[in-house]
Amino acid sequence: MNHLTETRFKDFDIRPELIKGLDEAGFEFCTPIQEQSIPIALTGKDVAGEAQTGTGKTAAFMVACINHLLTNPAHEKHQKNQPRAMILAPTRELAIQIHKDALLIGKYTGLKFGLAYGGTDYDKQRNILLAGVDILIGTPGRTIDFFKQKVFNLKTCDVVILDEADRMFDLGFIDDMRYLLNRCPVPDKRLSMLFSATLSHRIGELAYVHMNDPAEIRIQAETKTADKIEQSIYYPANEEKIPLLLGLMKKLKPTRSIVFINTKRVADKVYAWLEGNGYKSALLSGDVPQKKREVLLKKFQNGEFSTLVATDVAARGLHIPEVSHVFNFDLPQSGEDYVHRIGRTARAGASGFAISFACEDYAHYIMDIEEYIDQKIGRETVSSDLLTEPKPPIKMERRPRPGGNRGGGNRNQNRGRDNRNRRR
Repeated sequence: MNHLTETRFKDFDIRPELIKGLDEAGFEFCTPIQEQSIPIALTGKDVAGEAQTGTGKTAAFMVACINHLLTNPAHEKHQKNQPRAMILAPTRELAIQIHKDALLIGKYTGLKFGLAYGGTDYDKQRNILLAGVDILIGTPGRTIDFFKQKVFNLKTCDVVILDEADRMFDLGFIDDMRYLLNRCPVPDKRLSMLFSATLSHRIGELAYVHMNDPAEIRIQAETKTADKIEQSIYYPANEEKIPLLLGLMKKLKPTRSIVFINTKRVADKVYAWLEGNGYKSALLSGDVPQKKREVLLKKFQNGEFSTLVATDVAARGLHIPEVSHVFNFDLPQSGEDYVHRIGRTARAGASGFAISFACEDYAHYIMDIEEYIDQKIGRETVSSDLLTEPKPPIKMERRPRPGGNRGGGNRNQNRGRDNRNRRR
């Protein structure tokens, strides 16, 4: 499947100020999910779309959402400071990325965008939403928190979008989603869009109850992983994992890489070994405060360091361009997690490499992963010339948990259901 089609965004009947933002952001030709979903949504019909990660779902629903708000008058009972659209995402990283894309695409529309996610900026988010936004982008827990405080209402919400709906189920947000959807206008009085890696039975049931006869769009690649990812797997002994990682880094010289680890404790160790051996790195795990997390990701995107050591908190919803290599230092425990991890490379039609270590602790997951992706991963030999004798790791300072909680911050940030988001 070619990543880009011959259809241009300007071929659609969308507002010129939206076209201007798309042009400036570098969007010219559509991906398949954009080509198929946007014209349907422009007619006002609901859409349920299935497409793998990195295929342009965010631009698809954002173009449809913004154009709908620009071309349809607000409800007669609409209050000026209330949102006209709500976009729900499973993680704060994805919500932040959607907001960033919205600011680019909607730069010339005059619309106001607001964020609601756990972990930081509680009062800042609250004040922005109180002042009034047109499009609210948030995670379910924090959005409910603000809703119950009457920071906003959803009575005249003209557009509702659920992104990565399958992940919302996985994280236990189904009741939160239903709570918010039931506070919006009834399905035939709004435009609804849902996107998911799979349109499973449970997603179909959600769409049946909370959408108005949506058109189903399925964009299926020949494999569940991107076509341009070259995958390989090594079978090291546990004590060989660090020497093998350092040897591969030395041999492959990745321009920008992510090393995925299953636990924070091991992530700390791998980060210390990389730093001690001359690889400028950053560490991203669940207890890194949100402000620091955003700074680290920005520096990684800007090339200030070339390696990101991460637990699965970074596996979804991040669009970091030009990641050349993904290393699964620890093999993930499900095929779905494997697909989302390696999907951080080969984005937007680029190529990339995914290298996994099937060690003594995690090798038994490989059968499930290969069954899920319906392909065998190429086996590589752990040869002596690949193993680099490591220099001592740097000494890690013990990081105190700010405020005694995982997400950091003050007690106001420690509310309700969003504790689940904060851990992510």
